Amino acid sequence: MTSPPGGDDGSATEPRRFVCARCGAPVDVLTEGPPLTWTYSVESGIRQYYCETCSRENLRSIEGRLDSDWW
Repeated sequence: MTSPPGGDDGSATEPRRFVCARCGAPVDVLTEGPPLTWTYSVESGIRQYYCETCSRENLRSIEGRLDSDWW
């Protein structure tokens, strides 16, 4: 078996960038999704991610938007 020209065997995964919708903090990850400590919401059909710091600081606001079925 030979490698493609340039020595790239195609196995390198490019990092995916997530940016906090509130503060703009970026994070590059090599996994399918954002870090486990981040949260997300779907607003107007758009998924928005929030970093750990913003999630913790706005927990009451996040909980306040949940349906009463969650309680």
